[in-house]
Amino acid sequence: MGTLALCSHYSQLSWKRSVIVALLLFHLCCLQVWASCRILRCNSDFVAVTLDLGGSGGGGGGGSRDGGNAGYCSALRSYAMCTRRMARACRGDLAYHSAVQGIEDLLIQHSCPRTGPTAQPRPLPQAPISGDACIYEKGYLQREGRTPDYLHCGVFGDPHVRTFRDEFQTCAVQGAWPLIDNEYLYVQATSAPMRGGAYATALTTITIIFKNWRQCIEQQIYQAELDNVPAAFVDGSVTSGERQGQHSLSVHSDMPGHQAEIRAAHIGTTLVVRQSGRSLGLSVRSPRAIAEAFTSEQDLQLCVYGCPPSQRLETLPSRSSSSSLSSSSSSSQPSAAAHAHCAALLPARDIYYQACLFDLLATGDLNSSTAAVAALEDARGMISDPNKVHLLLVGKADRSSPCLPLILSVAVLSERLVALWTGQCLLTSDW
Repeated sequence: MGTLALCSHYSQLSWKRSVIVALLLFHLCCLQVWASCRILRCNSDFVAVTLDLGGSGGGGGGGSRDGGNAGYCSALRSYAMCTRRMARACRGDLAYHSAVQGIEDLLIQHSCPRTGPTAQPRPLPQAPISGDACIYEKGYLQREGRTPDYLHCGVFGDPHVRTFRDEFQTCAVQGAWPLIDNEYLYVQATSAPMRGGAYATALTTITIIFKNWRQCIEQQIYQAELDNVPAAFVDGSVTSGERQGQHSLSVHSDMPGHQAEIRAAHIGTTLVVRQSGRSLGLSVRSPRAIAEAFTSEQDLQLCVYGCPPSQRLETLPSRSSSSSLSSSSSSSQPSAAAHAHCAALLPARDIYYQACLFDLLATGDLNSSTAAVAALEDARGMISDPNKVHLLLVGKADRSSPCLPLILSVAVLSERLVALWTGQCLLTSDW
């Protein structure tokens, strides 16, 4: 009996240890999510604001208390707002929770109202720039001794999105959605339903905002609409940010009214806007450091994270869904003809072929296939490694989390260990 009890106790311990190992592995897989906590940014912003307050905001006495506390309370409210924005990314971070508790204590200590005006950090002084500082590639080469790593994003057709991370999705989004939102660049696309297509949407407007950056450029805006892709910014200029005879921003077009290429030398980025059929498309080539220069607050970017899960469509339609799409419009081509048409234009059975097929079945318009062809041509010009141009589309079953197989393996192993020890204990009890 004592041996059986000991074995039973040991089996329980083995099971508990196995569960702990599985949880630890899950924790390690999720560390990349928590790594996005940027509480130090909130701390530095708070310090920057309070630098101008001197000693008056620290709770000193005298007649300056009211005025000092007003500024200090505004800074604390801004600090609290920043931590609330970081709440999801910083969950479990000790520095974050210490900052939250410290803010609460200071609000009480200085009798600060919870609501009221907030303060913005003072702009940091900008040192004069010289030489090729407004030419990103030259500056990077001088600092790092190599050319930067470039990322590519393409948005086209219904719309389909190839993200900076080489993920491919088809979106059901309508209205205005941000494609890129970082410290240097904001790109927004507006999508609307297409006429005659029960399932089809199309990009009708693309707005690009180049943010003011040091002494290289002032804010500049480019906007394209369906049937109007201008070869100029909204103010009518074709260049901006002149320095030493060179321009940080420039626009030119090989097909005025239908295509425009924008070069932003100060961030090493190229954007191509074009109209294909009855839809606009955008292709972007940007250095990794530029594309990833955003905070956790800027968490809605189709070029970075893809479509929200609730807005994703299956680009690989089943046979039944393909039939329903092809029969939804009297002008739709039969599925076999659609396959043949797209295969003739795009021999590689990659994401662009699948996008062509999807758009053709959804709209019944042969011209819709030109969007995928143009997007592929842009990708070839923007991706330096030819082997990375074509992406193969995988089904949902192949897109599971990398942590899942690991945890399932641990669970199976744990079950076998428990069964083994239980069997040994039964044999021991029989003896």
